[in-house]
Amino acid sequence: MKNTLKKLLLVFFLFVIYAYILAIINIPEKIVVFEGENISMKTLFGLNIKNKEETIETLSNSNITRDSGKKTLEVSLFDNFTIKDVNVDVLPKTKVIPVGKIAGVKLYTSGVLVVGMSQIEGIDKKMYKPYENTGIEEGDTITKVNEIAITSTDNLIDIVNNSNGETIKLNYIHDEQTKECSIEPVKTSENEYKLGLWVRDSAAGVGTVTFYEPSTRTFGALGHGITDIDTGELINIASGEFITTRILNITRGESGNPGRVQGTIDNQNNIGSISKNTKFGIYGKVDNLSSLNIDSSKEMEVALRDEIELGKAKILCSLDNKSVQEYEIEIEKIYKDNNYDNKSMKIKVTDSKLLEKTGGIIQGMSRVTYYSKWKVCWSCDTCIGK
Repeated sequence: MKNTLKKLLLVFFLFVIYAYILAIINIPEKIVVFEGENISMKTLFGLNIKNKEETIETLSNSNITRDSGKKTLEVSLFDNFTIKDVNVDVLPKTKVIPVGKIAGVKLYTSGVLVVGMSQIEGIDKKMYKPYENTGIEEGDTITKVNEIAITSTDNLIDIVNNSNGETIKLNYIHDEQTKECSIEPVKTSENEYKLGLWVRDSAAGVGTVTFYEPSTRTFGALGHGITDIDTGELINIASGEFITTRILNITRGESGNPGRVQGTIDNQNNIGSISKNTKFGIYGKVDNLSSLNIDSSKEMEVALRDEIELGKAKILCSLDNKSVQEYEIEIEKIYKDNNYDNKSMKIKVTDSKLLEKTGGIIQGMSRVTYYSKWKVCWSCDTCIGK
């Protein structure tokens, strides 16, 4: 009986420890809010989040989001042991013009992205893995070879071929850390030298422009970062272009098939430059404002998360190479406690015309613009068609 009780107590103790570990892990290291927006994070008993003299219970009414800028919260256990800091970026409230126009995207990586690995058949007919034991993995970015900056796939191929098989030093980024290794190229029967690495230096596609911010001439697009199709990793970009697109085809979304918008970016006009590819979307400067056909009279204030209301709203999107159209939706759920990513609501598409054309929100319509009560908001968690 005593042994059973001890085992139960041990299991309970381990469960409590596990729960606290999960709670600590789930507290983000960085959050982004607007001026005046409430900060809300779930914690367990004994886990306190302080802003100087204030605890998490008073954070929603504190002055931490009164002014824009960078702030720091301290996570502690029973006020005695500091566990981690939470960096808070408080953004100034601003006005934007909702856009909803589908456009083309071209991204150029900073270095070259490793998207695969394969054995190389040498000139002696033996199989080699030059990359083995180097530490390089799929998703890493090669930035330098022998201290020479790598700007493209062709650039890397030329340097490797000019090595004549001598060991070269690679600098690469792995999990946001810069590392280096040595690797010996293998000579093939085609008289070429190879590393056994498949790499990519660019990406292209279509997506929706969410908003235009007139005072800084900046734009935001998509509701997520652009990831590599092979590795699933966020692409680390050096530069990018946003251009007009001509929609070629729309594949309706169905159960098990998200659908997609297909368009061409050939012979299209420049919209602007892309400077950031983040998990919240892509951002940049607008150079050719006329290409977006923006109506300045529709400028409106960005809504705080607490100002979003359940019920009917509208989205903006262009799906016919013509003007941007309004479509009806319903906001079904609001995630007010989610301060650390871009998921703030769940919506349901109710517009019969949009459902007939697309079946709901499909690939290429990411970050369509939502607005209600003359305030604009964006980023949903789940979009459902029926």
